[in-house]
Amino acid sequence: MTKRLTGKAAIVTGGGDGIGHGIVRRLASEGARVLVAEFNAETGARTAEETAREYGVEVAFLQVDVTDKAQVEGMIADAQSRFGTVDILVNNAWGGGNIKRIENKSDADIQHGVTMGLYSAMWAMKGAFPLMKASGWGRIVNLCSLNGVNAHIGSAEYNVGKEALRAYTRTAAREWAPYGITCNIVCPASISASYRAFRAANPETAQHMDSMNPMGRMGDPETDIAPVVAFLSSEDSRYMTGNTLFVDGGGHINGVAWAPELPDAA
Repeated sequence: MTKRLTGKAAIVTGGGDGIGHGIVRRLASEGARVLVAEFNAETGARTAEETAREYGVEVAFLQVDVTDKAQVEGMIADAQSRFGTVDILVNNAWGGGNIKRIENKSDADIQHGVTMGLYSAMWAMKGAFPLMKASGWGRIVNLCSLNGVNAHIGSAEYNVGKEALRAYTRTAAREWAPYGITCNIVCPASISASYRAFRAANPETAQHMDSMNPMGRMGDPETDIAPVVAFLSSEDSRYMTGNTLFVDGGGHINGVAWAPELPDAA
């Protein structure tokens, strides 16, 4: 494999499991040094250790709660201290949320979605920007969702947070293009940690969703999703910015059904 990212320094939030885990491994396989920013200390440390051993590059773990601005700022500082800069930023982390109707969502539910979906990535992007601007090169990849694009039911806070992040990413792409910084969005259909939890709670709905996908399955984080993120993190994508890429087996074409039975009462 051609190592397109040799010498580059990357941060992947939520890098200990699911899509983030696959992205960490792919970036490292292409030569990048990677900071695994993960809330779960066990999965984060294991991912960093195993990936470093397998690919022979520097992969470090930092426990981070991305809903805490100070911790996100500390994450950028940690990466700069370790690697000297930040070339690649992948905002992937998500946690929390409940499947229920809009009228049963609290203000706290919606605020969580906005903080986790938008603010966490915004803080990281603003922190990485001066480093990328100084070097005249940067790649930002934000993980969003077809849930927001199609307004799937039951996940209003997730939809709101991810669509807000899409708008923010496109604005950053417009403003930061002169500095050699690209900002793109990936909307995946993948067996992520949150999807595994959803499938366990709603097996029939998950099975129906899989069957409705044109390719008949959810994507593999490492072999289906991560290669696209690696492309967007490389020089090969230097003339692409502000784009939303649906890496979803064609699910966006007609919209994958998402209609769990939700009670009227809280």
